Amino acid sequence: MYKNILVPIALDHRPTIKDALDAANLLLSDGGAITALNVREVTPSYVEQYLPEGHAEQAVKELSVMMKSELADAPHVKPVVISGHAAQSILDYANAHEIDCIVLASHDPGLQDYFLGSTAGRVVRHAHCAVHVVR
Repeated sequence: MYKNILVPIALDHRPTIKDALDAANLLLSDGGAITALNVREVTPSYVEQYLPEGHAEQAVKELSVMMKSELADAPHVKPVVISGHAAQSILDYANAHEIDCIVLASHDPGLQDYFLGSTAGRVVRHAHCAVHVVR
């Protein structure tokens, strides 16, 4: 069992969120904690210059509200929203917060995943803790 579980959540893949949280709850030790992490992809600088000032901060606020709504039935889960590249940000967050297990929901891989690697694949290959992939 694990004391500090990270569940990365992609809000555009809502059907998989419940499965990942259910798995995390099964793996959680008594007194343990679950953190749900959403990574907002950084807007490229050549696009950012055309967006209104404060756009990134507003996007994080909106995602935070969406996360709290999505996790309304799981009040013990701490929602966190950060900006960055999904796979690297998940790995960095796990290392910085002493995560001992990452529970990832994964979709069935498409052809692009074999060439580029999916977020789940990158996390599995580079994590310094246990990783459980839920399909």
